[in-house]
Amino acid sequence: MFSLQEPLSAVLSAFNLLMHFIGWLTFFILLHYKLPVRPQSRRTYYEYSGLWHIYGVLSMNAWFWSAIFHTRYVTKLISQIWLCQPLTHICFPLFSNLFWYLAGWNMKVCLLMGVSQLLMWAIWGGVTRHPSRFKLWAVVFGCALAMLLEIYDFPPFHGYADAHALWHATTIPLTYLWWSFIKDDAKFRTSAVVKKVK
Repeated sequence: MFSLQEPLSAVLSAFNLLMHFIGWLTFFILLHYKLPVRPQSRRTYYEYSGLWHIYGVLSMNAWFWSAIFHTRYVTKLISQIWLCQPLTHICFPLFSNLFWYLAGWNMKVCLLMGVSQLLMWAIWGGVTRHPSRFKLWAVVFGCALAMLLEIYDFPPFHGYADAHALWHATTIPLTYLWWSFIKDDAKFRTSAVVKKVK
């Protein structure tokens, strides 16, 4: 359709890009215009703001390229590399030097990293008793369910909606919830730091 390889996945990737942009932009506005800043330097009190800005930029980059890759035929290797783009820059050179690249190994390594990350976030939310831990747990649970779509792949329904496209669809509301959690964390941590300063 319209000479697109996977039109639904491409459109849903663009929506994910938009959700990350909106999330990152509202996070930026919250930090610099709504929350208090340090009077001497005009820097934010939130100590993780730089990390979340980097995360936002890397995520937008990954979803941009995902939309591009789903519009044209690309090699399987390139599409798999950009699936985990932010971590790939760190892990892939190490991984490829140790193991012969196979799609099965790639899926197992990405699955292991994904499950590990979900478990760490879920445990962290419970141990710290973060005020927005239920949002965090909803994202973790939703990502775990979405991961099943990647594992148990099925062919396109009517030529458009395959498991991967549905995975793209599930990540849109999860992205909204995730950025909502990040903004809640910024409010919570800023409030705690401001109380300590006073």
